[in-house]
Amino acid sequence: MSSVPTAPARPGSLAGLSASPVAFLMAMNFINFLGFAGWSALLNNFAREAVGFTGAEMGLLQSVREIPGLLSFTAVLWLLLVREQTLAYASLILLGIGVGITGLYPSLIGLLLTTTLMSVGFHYLETMNHSLSLQLLPKQEAPKLMGRIAGAAAAAQLIAFGGIALVWRVFEPGFNALYVAVGFSCVVLALASMLLFKKFDGTVPQRKDLFMRRRYWLYYMLTFMSGARRQIFMAFGGFLMVDRFGYDVTAISLLFLVTCSVNIFAAPWLGSLVSRLGERRTIMMENISLIVVFAGYAAASTGAFGGMGGWIAGLLYVVDGVFFTLVIAQRTYFQKIADAEDMAPTAGVAFTINHIAAVVIPVVFGLIWLWSPAVVFLIGAGIATGSLGLSFLVPQNPARGRETIFAQG
Repeated sequence: MSSVPTAPARPGSLAGLSASPVAFLMAMNFINFLGFAGWSALLNNFAREAVGFTGAEMGLLQSVREIPGLLSFTAVLWLLLVREQTLAYASLILLGIGVGITGLYPSLIGLLLTTTLMSVGFHYLETMNHSLSLQLLPKQEAPKLMGRIAGAAAAAQLIAFGGIALVWRVFEPGFNALYVAVGFSCVVLALASMLLFKKFDGTVPQRKDLFMRRRYWLYYMLTFMSGARRQIFMAFGGFLMVDRFGYDVTAISLLFLVTCSVNIFAAPWLGSLVSRLGERRTIMMENISLIVVFAGYAAASTGAFGGMGGWIAGLLYVVDGVFFTLVIAQRTYFQKIADAEDMAPTAGVAFTINHIAAVVIPVVFGLIWLWSPAVVFLIGAGIATGSLGLSFLVPQNPARGRETIFAQG
């Protein structure tokens, strides 16, 4: 008996979406950042109002939050037992549980423990997302597609921040109810994704051991510097708004809302910009923007802008949040220079390198904050300047054998 041929799934159909690696990666990013954005939108006010945090405790919390990032290399060990896609789903569920129980423990120890649980899920998912993106996306289209994926993450943050701002303004439900709602949503969406998407695998089996290659040294250095400067923004950018300029939950959520609204449209465009400018010039542009942003934060924290300080600091926050999308250039630079079987293990190692400084900086800089917030941001400008210097070593057309301007292809 002859079999009846089946027509290929239409791209816009449900079957087409379930077979699309881009749709899968967009969904994973959407859920991950829905949970993380909901947690972040409430964090500064929850920590200040419900737990009584100062800059020192906030720095400690952010350092603890980054410890799972430092241990991201352990994700490779889990791949000996489960597939990358399965580990991604489990990570999202763990993230949702961590977010959902945050409001139940309004104490320093409680917040440290729930943050660790949330962070394990978030960082494992980011590691799997990094690895799968480099394996599943074609090199020629990777920057543009990564921009679309970043746009999905921005849409999730828009929903989280906008929903929290609206619900808080209208109903004032309290921190616990909002944390439970966000966490529950993440778990449900993760389970739905497990049922919807087919299994995806890269074209080349990935190595399951841990290693560092000498020829990837520039990528490792750029990753380290990116983690250091980003952590200053993550730990103290939003806290500056609350601590110095009196932003409440609604104001903070609206600030995040504006950033995400811009990113929904800007992220795909910036991804295409990476393709047009190339990795070298894009990495330079990202670092120049960060130097300007950190210098502006430092000036705002000293009152240099007078009554406009809160507005200017908020504008700088949006600019920083938008231009962070340009970190895509670092990933596509690595995709072009790396061996195909190195994507998964190097993703774990890179996240660990990215978080070495992230574990130390918040707690140390939290103490510096008590003395002078401006110094915290000036050091951030210095780190971005160092990263700018490294960007000059990226070749115009990176490839295997042409990893830096010194390498002969």
